[in-house]
Amino acid sequence: MAANVTSAGLEVAFVGDWLLQSDSADIEPILARVKALEAGQRLFFATAKLGRWDSLLVTELIKIIDCATGKRLAVDKATLPAPLQGLLALVYAVPERLDAQRVTRKMRWSEALSAETAAAVRHAKEMLIFVGDMTLSTLAAVRGQAHFRRQDLWLYIQECGPSALPIVTLISLLVGLILAFVGAVQLSLFGAQIYIANLVSLGMTREMGGLMTAIIMSGRTGAAYAAQIGTMHVNSEIDALKTMNLDPMAFLVLPRMLALIIIMPLLCLYADLMGIVGGGLVTVNFFDVSLTEYLDRTASAVKMKDFIIGFVKCSVFGILIALSGCMRGMQCGRSASAVGDAGTSAVVTAIVFIVVADSVMTIICNRLGI
Repeated sequence: MAANVTSAGLEVAFVGDWLLQSDSADIEPILARVKALEAGQRLFFATAKLGRWDSLLVTELIKIIDCATGKRLAVDKATLPAPLQGLLALVYAVPERLDAQRVTRKMRWSEALSAETAAAVRHAKEMLIFVGDMTLSTLAAVRGQAHFRRQDLWLYIQECGPSALPIVTLISLLVGLILAFVGAVQLSLFGAQIYIANLVSLGMTREMGGLMTAIIMSGRTGAAYAAQIGTMHVNSEIDALKTMNLDPMAFLVLPRMLALIIIMPLLCLYADLMGIVGGGLVTVNFFDVSLTEYLDRTASAVKMKDFIIGFVKCSVFGILIALSGCMRGMQCGRSASAVGDAGTSAVVTAIVFIVVADSVMTIICNRLGI
């Protein structure tokens, strides 16, 4: 590109081929000369030597024309090729909206705090509404008025039960190993390695078995529920259910929640067993404790109330996981990225609820002396 200033105005001549990757298209000198002209002068283009061109030429022409218009110069587009004139006509057919671009401004800390508070209140309200709708659907199911397919319930039990056994087995074994090693470090100082069985069995049955199972299921099943319902929301399948007079809460959420309530205590029991097995592997193989002694200490340390506490916790965790996953799925937007965001939000929400609920129930059990 070359530019020549004449008495008639500014002549812009395009020489050679104009390519998108061309390094010779330096428009800044031309813009500087356009700004130096006085109002009323004429700007025209000499395109006799113009070869190939693409969208970059149109972009640069727009910059030149806008600069000339701002200086109140007369722009002559007659010498441009017809395709270029057509593209420029399309560009200037509808003027650009001044408020079309996003404007970002730095918020003060008080404004940010107010916005976060309003968002928290809105989320809490949405959560209460969802829990209320779920409660009404549950009561309708108790009265026999809820409509969902029983085969769906068995399918969800299969998905969140037997299909989760491999990962639950692996994690529970490793947690039992970790508890045994951590306890052995301190207990071996007093020659009390036999109490490793007490530590592992009580830790798994009352706390770690249910907690680790819940965390696994929140990442595995809770996210899956959010993605499934979110995809149905994107595809307008939930709207179709409402059109057919089917309650989405009863048809989609209730069987998933029932499946987790049924399966979570069983998975908790299985996780307790695998954790005790993992602790036994460490205790018997690395410390001076026989298998019979380990089993005797485990049987004497664990009471029925310990299993019941673990079962109750896991049932509560199952409700929280199902509510978190289904709630985020029902709140999903209408885009593909919203489905991924719903899955991520479901996992985070479920884990936060699980930790808070576990802390509250542990404090209650401590205060009640159980």
